[in-house]
Amino acid sequence: MSVRFLSVAALVGLMLAGSPSLWATEQRQFDYMLNCQGCHLPDGSGNPQRQVPAFPGQLGKFLSVPGGRAYLVQVPGSALSGLSDDALAGVLNWMLVTFSAAELPADFKPYTGAELHAWRQTSPVDIERVRRELLERIAHQEQQQRKGT
Repeated sequence: MSVRFLSVAALVGLMLAGSPSLWATEQRQFDYMLNCQGCHLPDGSGNPQRQVPAFPGQLGKFLSVPGGRAYLVQVPGSALSGLSDDALAGVLNWMLVTFSAAELPADFKPYTGAELHAWRQTSPVDIERVRRELLERIAHQEQQQRKGT
């Protein structure tokens, strides 16, 4: 074997190894890496300058207000992804548990592909307005909870 071949093989091996934090350990994480991470970043932190929301500590809150469960499916990145309904359900469930487990409602039920199918066909025209309304509901709910404690 030539030195050049061994050098190229070693370089490819290092590139494939990468950082352990970037390795996908399951299909749902791999789907996140391919379909979501480009905008939301590996740690889900998003990019506020580009209006890409962060997931950690936030994502699960949407499931506690009316309309929030459907919204997470209907945002363009979800609704228009090339993932099957079952695969998208898996990614959403993985994201919720990975980035926002503490915010999940006590009665959390994982998404199913059958549940997602209809929601993906009927995305709201003004998704930003829907997001604002949901964030207002979440803020109101949190305010009520603080008053109650």
